[in-house]
Amino acid sequence: MKNLDIRQKATEANIRFWQIAEKLGISDGNFSRKLRKELPDTTKKKIFSIIEILKTEMAG
Repeated sequence: MKNLDIRQKATEANIRFWQIAEKLGISDGNFSRKLRKELPDTTKKKIFSIIEILKTEMAG
């Protein structure tokens, strides 16, 4: 499975793909399609950052 690190991080943080997609400014369908192919490290870092932001927002 591609982008397993993103999938695991989101699951551990109880973050849904639609929430990440919303922060990226794309639809959840487009985000899911992006995950079909391994993403470049720069994109992954941005997504990990978004997951951290969402975790903070949910906790606060």
